[in-house]
Amino acid sequence: RMPKHLLKLTRVLQSHRFQALFILIFLFLSLAYLILYWRIKEDSYGCGQLYSFPVEFSCAHYVPFPLPNGSGSPPSRGNVFFVETSERTNPGYLFSCSVESAARTHPDSRIVVLMKGLAKEKPLLPKHWVFSLLSCFPNVEIQPLGLPELFSGTPLAQWYLWPLRTWEPFFLPILSDACRIALMWKFGGIYLDTDFIVLKNLQNLTNALGIQNEDELNGAFLSFKPKHEFMELCMKDFVKNYNSWIWGRQGPHLLTRVFKEWCSIRTIHSMSCKGVRALAPEAVYPIRWQDWRKLFEAVSALELRKLLKNTYAVHIWNKMSHKTRLEIPSQALLAQLYSQSCPYTFAKMKQD
Repeated sequence: RMPKHLLKLTRVLQSHRFQALFILIFLFLSLAYLILYWRIKEDSYGCGQLYSFPVEFSCAHYVPFPLPNGSGSPPSRGNVFFVETSERTNPGYLFSCSVESAARTHPDSRIVVLMKGLAKEKPLLPKHWVFSLLSCFPNVEIQPLGLPELFSGTPLAQWYLWPLRTWEPFFLPILSDACRIALMWKFGGIYLDTDFIVLKNLQNLTNALGIQNEDELNGAFLSFKPKHEFMELCMKDFVKNYNSWIWGRQGPHLLTRVFKEWCSIRTIHSMSCKGVRALAPEAVYPIRWQDWRKLFEAVSALELRKLLKNTYAVHIWNKMSHKTRLEIPSQALLAQLYSQSCPYTFAKMKQD
Protein backbone atom coordinates (compact mmCIF):
# COMPACT_ATOMS: atom_id res chain seq x y z
CA ARG A 1 0.00 0.00 0.00
CA MET A 2 1.06 3.60 -0.63
CA PRO A 3 2.53 5.28 2.48
CA LYS A 4 0.23 7.80 4.15
CA HIS A 5 2.45 10.83 3.46
CA LEU A 6 2.69 9.97 -0.27
CA LEU A 7 -1.07 9.45 -0.42
CA LYS A 8 -1.65 12.81 1.19
CA LEU A 9 0.80 14.49 -1.21
CA THR A 10 -0.98 12.88 -4.17
CA ARG A 11 -4.33 14.25 -3.04
CA VAL A 12 -2.90 17.73 -2.56
CA LEU A 13 -1.36 17.70 -6.05
CA GLN A 14 -4.60 16.52 -7.61
CA SER A 15 -6.57 19.29 -5.92
CA HIS A 16 -4.00 21.92 -6.96
CA ARG A 17 -2.88 20.47 -10.27
CA PHE A 18 -2.60 23.78 -12.16
CA GLN A 19 -0.57 25.41 -9.40
CA ALA A 20 1.68 22.35 -9.22
CA LEU A 21 2.16 22.33 -13.00
CA PHE A 22 3.06 26.01 -12.95
CA ILE A 23 5.63 25.46 -10.18
CA LEU A 24 7.21 22.54 -12.07
CA ILE A 25 7.46 24.55 -15.29
CA PHE A 26 8.93 27.50 -13.41
CA LEU A 27 11.55 25.31 -11.72
CA PHE A 28 12.41 23.62 -15.03
CA LEU A 29 12.90 26.93 -16.86
CA SER A 30 14.91 28.36 -13.96
CA LEU A 31 17.24 25.36 -14.01
CA ALA A 32 17.68 25.64 -17.79
CA TYR A 33 18.44 29.35 -17.48
CA LEU A 34 21.02 28.79 -14.73
CA ILE A 35 22.78 26.06 -16.74
CA LEU A 36 22.98 28.29 -19.81
CA TYR A 37 24.06 31.29 -17.70
CA TRP A 38 27.05 29.46 -16.27
CA ARG A 39 27.86 28.01 -19.67
CA ILE A 40 27.94 31.52 -21.15
CA LYS A 41 30.03 32.77 -18.21
CA GLU A 42 32.55 30.01 -18.88
CA ASP A 43 32.57 30.85 -22.60
CA SER A 44 33.45 34.44 -21.78
CA TYR A 45 36.73 33.52 -20.07
CA GLY A 46 39.95 33.41 -22.01
CA CYS A 47 38.78 35.25 -25.12
CA GLY A 48 41.77 35.74 -27.38
CA GLN A 49 43.88 33.26 -25.39
CA LEU A 50 46.44 31.44 -27.49
CA TYR A 51 46.97 27.72 -27.19
CA SER A 52 50.31 25.98 -27.53
CA PHE A 53 50.69 23.00 -29.81
CA PRO A 54 51.62 19.59 -28.36
CA VAL A 55 55.31 19.57 -27.61
CA GLU A 56 56.10 16.04 -28.79
CA PHE A 57 55.83 17.06 -32.46
CA SER A 58 58.97 18.80 -33.71
CA CYS A 59 58.34 21.10 -36.66
CA ALA A 60 58.22 24.79 -37.49
CA HIS A 61 58.03 27.09 -34.46
CA TYR A 62 54.63 28.39 -33.49
CA VAL A 63 54.23 32.14 -34.03
CA PRO A 64 51.47 33.69 -31.86
CA PHE A 65 49.29 36.58 -32.98
CA PRO A 66 46.63 37.87 -30.55
CA LEU A 67 43.08 37.96 -31.88
CA PRO A 68 41.53 41.30 -30.84
CA ASN A 69 38.31 41.24 -28.87
CA GLY A 70 35.16 43.15 -29.81
CA SER A 71 36.51 46.46 -28.51
CA GLY A 72 39.87 46.21 -30.25
CA SER A 73 40.84 47.32 -33.71
CA PRO A 74 40.09 44.69 -36.36
CA PRO A 75 42.96 42.70 -37.85
CA SER A 76 43.94 43.02 -41.47
CA ARG A 77 41.79 41.59 -44.26
CA GLY A 78 44.36 38.85 -44.66
CA ASN A 79 42.97 36.61 -41.88
CA VAL A 80 41.44 33.26 -42.79
CA PHE A 81 38.95 31.97 -40.20
CA PHE A 82 37.73 28.46 -39.47
CA VAL A 83 35.12 27.84 -36.76
CA GLU A 84 34.17 24.70 -34.81
CA THR A 85 30.95 25.42 -32.89
CA SER A 86 30.54 21.96 -31.34
CA GLU A 87 32.46 20.74 -28.29
CA ARG A 88 34.62 18.43 -30.44
CA THR A 89 38.39 18.59 -29.97
CA ASN A 90 39.27 15.51 -32.02
CA PRO A 91 39.20 16.78 -35.61
CA GLY A 92 39.62 14.41 -38.55
CA TYR A 93 41.39 14.26 -41.88
CA LEU A 94 39.15 16.71 -43.73
CA PHE A 95 39.47 19.33 -40.99
CA SER A 96 43.24 18.89 -41.07
CA CYS A 97 43.34 19.17 -44.86
CA SER A 98 41.18 22.30 -44.86
CA VAL A 99 43.49 24.15 -42.48
CA GLU A 100 46.68 22.80 -44.07
CA SER A 101 45.59 23.73 -47.59
CA ALA A 102 44.62 27.24 -46.43
CA ALA A 103 47.96 27.66 -44.65
CA ARG A 104 49.91 26.56 -47.74
CA THR A 105 48.01 28.84 -50.16
CA HIS A 106 48.06 31.82 -47.76
CA PRO A 107 51.60 31.86 -46.30
CA ASP A 108 51.39 35.57 -45.41
CA SER A 109 47.99 35.33 -43.71
CA ARG A 110 46.96 34.31 -40.22
CA ILE A 111 44.98 31.08 -40.32
CA VAL A 112 42.82 31.36 -37.19
CA VAL A 113 40.97 28.24 -36.01
CA LEU A 114 38.33 29.03 -33.36
CA MET A 115 37.09 26.03 -31.36
CA LYS A 116 34.30 26.14 -28.79
CA GLY A 117 35.37 22.91 -27.09
CA LEU A 118 38.79 24.06 -25.90
CA ALA A 119 39.25 24.11 -22.13
CA LYS A 120 39.79 27.70 -21.02
CA GLU A 121 41.99 26.80 -18.06
CA LYS A 122 44.51 24.70 -20.02
CA PRO A 123 47.39 26.38 -21.91
CA LEU A 124 48.01 23.30 -24.07
CA LEU A 125 45.90 21.87 -26.83
CA PRO A 126 44.69 18.28 -26.45
CA LYS A 127 47.23 15.68 -27.59
CA HIS A 128 45.90 14.88 -31.01
CA TRP A 129 47.72 14.28 -34.28
CA VAL A 130 45.90 17.10 -36.11
CA PHE A 131 47.18 19.75 -33.71
CA SER A 132 50.68 18.32 -33.90
CA LEU A 133 50.55 18.33 -37.69
CA LEU A 134 49.29 21.92 -37.85
CA SER A 135 52.24 23.04 -35.71
CA CYS A 136 54.26 22.68 -38.92
CA PHE A 137 52.72 25.92 -40.14
CA PRO A 138 53.79 29.09 -38.31
CA ASN A 139 50.78 31.02 -39.64
CA VAL A 140 48.25 28.65 -38.03
CA GLU A 141 46.90 29.41 -34.55
CA ILE A 142 44.22 27.70 -32.50
CA GLN A 143 42.04 29.74 -30.16
CA PRO A 144 38.95 29.18 -28.02
CA LEU A 145 35.71 30.47 -29.48
CA GLY A 146 34.40 33.14 -27.08
CA LEU A 147 30.79 33.49 -28.17
CA PRO A 148 29.66 36.35 -25.86
CA GLU A 149 32.62 38.47 -27.01
CA LEU A 150 32.05 37.63 -30.65
CA PHE A 151 28.37 38.57 -30.56
CA SER A 152 28.70 41.61 -28.29
CA GLY A 153 27.92 44.87 -30.06
CA THR A 154 26.01 43.08 -32.82
CA PRO A 155 22.29 42.38 -33.44
CA LEU A 156 23.05 38.75 -32.56
CA ALA A 157 23.88 39.40 -28.89
CA GLN A 158 20.31 39.17 -27.58
CA TRP A 159 19.53 36.27 -29.89
CA TYR A 160 22.35 34.22 -28.36
CA LEU A 161 21.29 34.92 -24.76
CA TRP A 162 17.87 33.29 -25.08
CA PRO A 163 17.96 30.53 -22.39
CA LEU A 164 16.39 27.75 -24.45
CA ARG A 165 18.39 28.39 -27.63
CA THR A 166 20.52 25.25 -27.30
CA TRP A 167 17.42 23.03 -27.47
CA GLU A 168 16.46 24.13 -30.96
CA PRO A 169 16.60 21.33 -33.58
CA PHE A 170 19.37 22.84 -35.74
CA PHE A 171 21.17 24.86 -33.09
CA LEU A 172 24.78 23.95 -34.02
CA PRO A 173 24.53 24.76 -37.77
CA ILE A 174 22.57 27.93 -36.94
CA LEU A 175 25.23 28.92 -34.41
CA SER A 176 27.85 28.41 -37.11
CA ASP A 177 25.83 30.63 -39.47
CA ALA A 178 25.73 33.33 -36.79
CA CYS A 179 29.46 33.10 -36.04
CA ARG A 180 30.57 33.54 -39.63
CA ILE A 181 28.57 36.70 -40.34
CA ALA A 182 29.61 38.19 -36.98
CA LEU A 183 33.28 37.42 -37.72
CA MET A 184 33.08 38.99 -41.17
CA TRP A 185 31.37 42.10 -39.86
CA LYS A 186 33.64 42.58 -36.85
CA PHE A 187 37.04 41.58 -38.22
CA GLY A 188 36.74 41.08 -41.96
CA GLY A 189 38.88 38.62 -43.88
CA ILE A 190 37.97 35.20 -45.22
CA TYR A 191 35.73 32.60 -43.64
CA LEU A 192 35.79 28.94 -44.71
CA ASP A 193 33.89 25.89 -43.54
CA THR A 194 36.11 23.05 -42.30
CA ASP A 195 35.16 20.90 -45.30
CA PHE A 196 36.90 23.02 -47.92
CA ILE A 197 40.12 22.10 -49.72
CA VAL A 198 41.83 25.28 -50.85
CA LEU A 199 43.63 25.27 -54.21
CA LYS A 200 44.57 28.93 -54.72
CA ASN A 201 45.02 32.12 -52.74
CA LEU A 202 41.64 33.72 -52.05
CA GLN A 203 42.79 37.22 -51.12
CA ASN A 204 41.71 38.86 -54.39
CA LEU A 205 38.11 37.73 -53.82
CA THR A 206 37.01 40.67 -51.67
CA ASN A 207 33.39 41.32 -50.65
CA ALA A 208 32.38 38.08 -52.29
CA LEU A 209 30.40 34.89 -51.74
CA GLY A 210 29.67 31.94 -53.97
CA ILE A 211 26.67 30.62 -55.89
CA GLN A 212 26.18 26.97 -54.91
CA ASN A 213 23.56 26.17 -57.54
CA GLU A 214 20.89 27.88 -59.59
CA ASP A 215 19.57 30.96 -57.77
CA GLU A 216 21.06 30.14 -54.36
CA LEU A 217 24.11 31.43 -52.49
CA ASN A 218 26.05 29.59 -49.80
CA GLY A 219 28.01 30.95 -46.83
CA ALA A 220 30.61 28.17 -46.60
CA PHE A 221 32.96 30.74 -48.16
CA LEU A 222 32.74 34.44 -47.30
CA SER A 223 35.23 37.24 -47.92
CA PHE A 224 34.43 40.75 -46.71
CA LYS A 225 35.97 43.94 -45.43
CA PRO A 226 35.24 44.66 -41.76
CA LYS A 227 32.03 46.55 -40.91
CA HIS A 228 30.63 45.98 -44.39
CA GLU A 229 26.99 47.01 -44.73
CA PHE A 230 26.04 43.75 -46.45
CA MET A 231 27.15 41.71 -43.42
CA GLU A 232 25.30 44.11 -41.12
CA LEU A 233 22.11 43.55 -43.13
CA CYS A 234 22.67 39.79 -42.86
CA MET A 235 22.83 40.01 -39.05
CA LYS A 236 19.65 42.12 -38.93
CA ASP A 237 17.83 39.70 -41.23
CA PHE A 238 19.08 36.79 -39.10
CA VAL A 239 17.15 38.17 -36.13
CA LYS A 240 14.16 39.63 -37.98
CA ASN A 241 13.34 36.50 -40.00
CA TYR A 242 14.58 33.91 -37.52
CA ASN A 243 13.09 30.43 -37.76
CA SER A 244 14.98 27.58 -36.13
CA TRP A 245 12.72 24.87 -37.60
CA ILE A 246 13.78 25.29 -41.25
CA TRP A 247 17.16 23.89 -42.34
CA GLY A 248 19.24 26.55 -44.08
CA ARG A 249 16.91 29.40 -43.10
CA GLN A 250 19.72 31.32 -41.38
CA GLY A 251 22.36 30.20 -43.89
CA PRO A 252 21.95 29.89 -47.68
CA HIS A 253 18.36 31.14 -47.58
CA LEU A 254 19.37 34.23 -45.60
CA LEU A 255 22.29 35.15 -47.87
CA THR A 256 20.17 34.61 -50.96
CA ARG A 257 17.35 36.72 -49.54
CA VAL A 258 19.61 39.60 -48.50
CA PHE A 259 21.55 39.60 -51.80
CA LYS A 260 18.34 39.79 -53.83
CA GLU A 261 17.18 42.76 -51.75
CA TRP A 262 20.65 44.33 -51.96
CA CYS A 263 20.61 44.15 -55.76
CA SER A 264 16.82 44.49 -56.26
CA ILE A 265 16.76 41.32 -58.38
CA ARG A 266 14.64 38.16 -58.54
CA THR A 267 17.21 35.68 -59.88
CA ILE A 268 20.87 35.41 -58.91
CA HIS A 269 23.62 34.84 -61.45
CA SER A 270 27.36 35.48 -61.51
CA MET A 271 27.49 39.24 -61.01
CA SER A 272 28.78 42.21 -59.04
CA CYS A 273 26.21 44.47 -57.43
CA LYS A 274 26.89 47.58 -55.32
CA GLY A 275 30.37 46.30 -54.52
CA VAL A 276 29.39 42.73 -53.58
CA ARG A 277 30.22 39.83 -55.89
CA ALA A 278 28.29 36.61 -56.40
CA LEU A 279 30.90 34.21 -57.74
CA ALA A 280 30.09 31.61 -60.39
CA PRO A 281 29.68 28.06 -58.98
CA GLU A 282 33.02 26.87 -60.39
CA ALA A 283 34.89 29.36 -58.16
CA VAL A 284 34.26 27.58 -54.83
CA TYR A 285 31.46 25.07 -55.49
CA PRO A 286 32.62 23.30 -58.67
CA ILE A 287 30.82 20.15 -57.59
CA ARG A 288 27.17 20.68 -56.64
CA TRP A 289 25.93 19.16 -53.41
CA GLN A 290 23.57 16.98 -55.45
CA ASP A 291 26.64 15.53 -57.23
CA TRP A 292 28.83 14.93 -54.16
CA ARG A 293 29.43 11.28 -55.14
CA LYS A 294 31.65 12.53 -57.99
CA LEU A 295 34.24 13.26 -55.32
CA PHE A 296 34.77 9.50 -54.96
CA GLU A 297 34.89 8.69 -58.66
CA ALA A 298 38.20 8.19 -60.48
CA VAL A 299 39.33 10.96 -62.82
CA SER A 300 42.49 11.45 -64.84
CA ALA A 301 44.92 14.23 -64.00
CA LEU A 302 43.95 15.99 -67.23
CA GLU A 303 40.24 15.80 -66.42
CA LEU A 304 40.91 17.13 -62.94
CA ARG A 305 42.84 20.15 -64.23
CA LYS A 306 40.09 20.89 -66.72
CA LEU A 307 37.37 20.60 -64.08
CA LEU A 308 39.16 22.87 -61.62
CA LYS A 309 40.60 25.37 -64.11
CA ASN A 310 38.64 28.31 -62.66
CA THR A 311 38.39 26.99 -59.11
CA TYR A 312 39.87 28.55 -55.97
CA ALA A 313 38.61 25.98 -53.45
CA VAL A 314 36.49 22.83 -53.46
CA HIS A 315 33.64 22.31 -51.03
CA ILE A 316 33.48 18.64 -50.00
CA TRP A 317 29.88 18.66 -48.68
CA ASN A 318 30.87 16.71 -45.58
CA LYS A 319 27.28 16.46 -44.34
CA MET A 320 26.53 14.09 -47.22
CA SER A 321 29.95 12.57 -47.92
CA HIS A 322 31.45 11.83 -44.49
CA LYS A 323 30.27 8.20 -44.32
CA THR A 324 31.65 7.25 -47.74
CA ARG A 325 34.85 5.21 -47.79
CA LEU A 326 37.77 6.81 -49.64
CA GLU A 327 40.60 4.63 -50.92
CA ILE A 328 44.05 6.08 -50.19
CA PRO A 329 45.91 6.31 -52.49
CA SER A 330 43.67 6.16 -55.55
CA GLN A 331 42.61 8.16 -58.60
CA ALA A 332 39.44 9.30 -56.88
CA LEU A 333 38.94 13.03 -57.29
CA LEU A 334 38.99 13.61 -53.54
CA ALA A 335 42.09 11.47 -53.03
CA GLN A 336 43.93 13.55 -55.64
CA LEU A 337 42.85 16.76 -53.91
CA TYR A 338 44.27 15.48 -50.61
CA SER A 339 47.50 14.44 -52.29
CA GLN A 340 48.06 17.77 -54.04
CA SER A 341 46.71 20.31 -51.54
CA CYS A 342 47.50 18.86 -48.09
CA PRO A 343 50.41 16.43 -48.45
CA TYR A 344 51.08 16.20 -44.68
CA THR A 345 47.50 15.14 -44.02
CA PHE A 346 47.64 12.80 -47.00
CA ALA A 347 50.78 11.14 -45.62
CA LYS A 348 49.02 10.60 -42.30
CA MET A 349 46.01 9.06 -44.13
CA LYS A 350 48.30 6.62 -45.95
CA GLN A 351 50.05 5.75 -42.70
CA ASP A 352 46.72 5.01 -41.02
